[in-house]
Amino acid sequence: MAVDSGTFLSGKSSIDTDVDLGIDLGTTRTVVARADRGNYPILGFADEEGDDHDFIPSLTALEDGEMVHGFAARAAARRGAPLLRSLKRLLASPTVTADTPVELGGQRFTVLDILTGFLGHLRSRLEAADIDVTRSRVVVAVPAHAYGAQRLLTLEAFRAAGFHVAAMLNEPSAAGFEYTHRKASTVSSKRTRVLVYDLGGGTFDTSLVDVVGTSHEVLASHGLGDLGGDDVDLVAAQMVLERAGIAEEDLAAAELDELLEQCRDAKEGLNPQSRRVVVVLRGQDVIIPVSELYEACMPLMERSLSTMAPLVGHLEDGTPDLTEIAGVYLVGGASGLPLVPRLLRERFGRRVHRSPYPGASTAIGLAIAADRTSDYDLTDRLSRGFGVFREADGGHRLVFDAILSPDSIQASPGGREGTIITREYQAAHNVGWFRYVECADVDEAGEPSGELAPYQDIVFPLEAGLREVEDLRDVPVERRDHGARIQEHYRIDEAGLVRVTITDLSDGYCRQYVLGRRTH
Repeated sequence: MAVDSGTFLSGKSSIDTDVDLGIDLGTTRTVVARADRGNYPILGFADEEGDDHDFIPSLTALEDGEMVHGFAARAAARRGAPLLRSLKRLLASPTVTADTPVELGGQRFTVLDILTGFLGHLRSRLEAADIDVTRSRVVVAVPAHAYGAQRLLTLEAFRAAGFHVAAMLNEPSAAGFEYTHRKASTVSSKRTRVLVYDLGGGTFDTSLVDVVGTSHEVLASHGLGDLGGDDVDLVAAQMVLERAGIAEEDLAAAELDELLEQCRDAKEGLNPQSRRVVVVLRGQDVIIPVSELYEACMPLMERSLSTMAPLVGHLEDGTPDLTEIAGVYLVGGASGLPLVPRLLRERFGRRVHRSPYPGASTAIGLAIAADRTSDYDLTDRLSRGFGVFREADGGHRLVFDAILSPDSIQASPGGREGTIITREYQAAHNVGWFRYVECADVDEAGEPSGELAPYQDIVFPLEAGLREVEDLRDVPVERRDHGARIQEHYRIDEAGLVRVTITDLSDGYCRQYVLGRRTH
């Protein structure tokens, strides 16, 4: 099965219907691939000068009081318009909501407004190229370590922009599909595991995927929401400023944007033979030896390797255990930095493979997942813990009920059910407050570990007479001796979202929620 690059949208002459698309909403670039009779071409987009690119910049600018996106935003920024970069990093915050404010050019917008606006722009570019988005089957992705809020916001924004999202995958899981198509010969009965190293523009993900034929099972995933190519660009920019003797605060916003863009271009132009980087700042050529840039970036790369280490384990001599590893697959635009494959090959040897389309690997894998003729199957995992704080000892203390662990299984787009958990108990109050949280992990004692991310609290009427109350938060919580029998039902859907159904078993009354939002 072939994967092609460089098929540009401008060459189409008639409306495409029932198209299967994979869309990778990246921190710096958004890439789209499509399924086309066993091939997965990357779609191209023309910039303001008419030059074709295999991405749209994930940028938003404010020009004449209106938001513009993609290449138009980049062009507006060069004219001095305020520019918003790396919105995806804000989505990675455990406290982000649809209403989280974002300031741009002195105006305030919400995260959901900006994200929906950008995706609406993407839709318009696709439709201008005769792709009927309303009849397209779309599979999208989020980082493997994404909190539920990021998953929900991404899904809401795609749907608000008019896309039909069939499934949401974790980014390295999608890259695992592309590996199997491209490197199937490396997988054997003894070596079935693929270790995906995904260093993107703003995030780092790594997953261990077990491959048997066309079936993929994610065994574990780890990630960092604050590590990516953006950080390399920032290190390079700081080195340029230091050599030029200019303080960052002395640069205008447009100058800083131009500096970061030059640093990104210089980084992406590096090859193993490169010896220096040249950046122009205020008419002055600033030269950075590549060896010094790599040395400054080493702490960043070591963070990624430390995050990946638990997935491969170690032998007694401290070396990685590669017994069952078919390959270590490098994807993500920032993995193009020559330092990355060099470090990985020092640790993992010849099993290291870099995708020929590292910036598009996730989009290609998503297109494979979207392809209605493909027989590839994926078993993915939640990657985070999930639970609820409950009262204990007659209300004298709170305890954590670990409902789902990071290895809980997501539902499959093909219809397989994900992990399902049920709780039943006698209600002890008139109103139930459910304080759900996500956590990095759940320890052996069932306690949350790592950073906690609260969901919106759910308030449920435990007495029939309170069901019509508009805001149960105004109702005082009172203890009851003989409350109704209550059931909580939890399942993980194909987007990695936890769906909760709370039922009063006395008469079947129930409410359903997704991450604290009632659906019906």
